[in-house]
Amino acid sequence: MSYDFYAFMDRMKYIKRWSLMRSVREENIMEHSQQVAMFAHALAVVTNRVFGGCVDEAGCVLFAVYHECSEVMTGDLPTPIKYFNSSIKGAYKDIEARAAQKLLGMLPEELAQGLAPFVLPDQTSEEYKILKAADRLAAYVKCLEEERCGNTEFAKAKKSIGDDLAARAETLPALGYFMERFIPAFSLTLDELEGGID
Repeated sequence: MSYDFYAFMDRMKYIKRWSLMRSVREENIMEHSQQVAMFAHALAVVTNRVFGGCVDEAGCVLFAVYHECSEVMTGDLPTPIKYFNSSIKGAYKDIEARAAQKLLGMLPEELAQGLAPFVLPDQTSEEYKILKAADRLAAYVKCLEEERCGNTEFAKAKKSIGDDLAARAETLPALGYFMERFIPAFSLTLDELEGGID
């Protein structure tokens, strides 16, 4: 028997983000998920090694890898529409959950059981909280990238996402640590970045 799950996952590269915005560079959900996975891993490591936490570092990464997988069926609904009101937000969350369940049905049972905790994560967990912060970090970095290229289209998004990150950092110290130490470098050019090959 043939299963479609990984063929669907491969289609993540065709789902564009920021569809209502004029972007200097398009971004798809596959590359976004990889960036979120890196950020989630960093936040988890900082949580554990700097702030004495005990989150599952690998679990944070896997939450990030699969956090947009339902969008291969739903597409990426723009944020202003997704969060327009509670009815739309609730309905869209339901559609996303149904899409995730359908995707899990495209796996052999033994694989579905192994992937289900990441495709349909526990949204009350510390790992999920880290994933959401990493997701917002990736959006903020996208705004910085567009700004660096002279595109003012993302100015309002940068402000609102920056405010959201500041609020999240109040309860997630690793986020403040990451923002202070790593985010400034995202506004630099290649020539301004240190660490080139000597």
